Amino acid sequence: MESLSGKTAVVTGAGSGMGRAFAERFARAGMNVVLADVEAPKLDEAVDAIVASGAAAIGVVTDVTDGTAVDRLRDAAIDRFGRVHVLCNNAGVAGSGPSAGDFVNEAEWRWVLEVNLWGVIHGHRAFLPHLLEHGDGHIVNTASMAGHFPGHSAYSASKWAVVAITEGLFHDPRLRAAGVGVSCLCPGWVNTAIADSARNRPEWAAPPLGAEPSPMEEMMVAFVRDQLRSGMDPAAVADLVHDAILADRLWVFTDMQMVQALEPRFAAVLAAENPPAMGLGA
Repeated sequence: MESLSGKTAVVTGAGSGMGRAFAERFARAGMNVVLADVEAPKLDEAVDAIVASGAAAIGVVTDVTDGTAVDRLRDAAIDRFGRVHVLCNNAGVAGSGPSAGDFVNEAEWRWVLEVNLWGVIHGHRAFLPHLLEHGDGHIVNTASMAGHFPGHSAYSASKWAVVAITEGLFHDPRLRAAGVGVSCLCPGWVNTAIADSARNRPEWAAPPLGAEPSPMEEMMVAFVRDQLRSGMDPAAVADLVHDAILADRLWVFTDMQMVQALEPRFAAVLAAENPPAMGLGA
């Protein structure tokens, strides 16, 4: 895309964190912005701030696990602004690791995959035909560096899947012919509240009664929170996303040291050898 001014962006998970930063950055670029989030109070606050800055913006309460709700989001955006040019499938939750010796909490896996993966799938289904019809569009899917490092968790599984389908979409000749670009955002540590995403966990995905984290799990949670607090500012990530859209660039990384740390794994794959020990730690 050569310019964003006067065009329309839809951002899910826009009530806080990176999503809100994306919406604010797009507004500064002269775009109309449609903010979507499952948390109405945070969504209203974000919309009010953007409107107060002089930009055109609306909010649509949206649960991205519900395909019908994503359809309503698309329709609201088109009804208000005529066309959507940029879609950021950004809504996501972290979930938690296994506890009490369980390797898989099926309810949690369903919840995390429904938000992180199916939210992206619903976004593709609902918005891609519209983007292909008018061209001059771009999709940004929020994955994670966890989508490149091994991890037996619902979060890792969801982000690996998002990386795969986003790169696959990048190679789709229909998008290239229509002038629709694709970016895959793979952030490292970013200063957001994703560690507190359980605040939006549905009752059916709640941890089993009596399940208590082990000391090791508590240490991991503390480590993650510390890394997030010291992570990149969401506004800086938003600048990277803005620039990637204009440059039609697939990969958006926030931490090239993490990217370089993948080299031993790729070397082992090329040699068909057992993988080396790896981790997301700084």
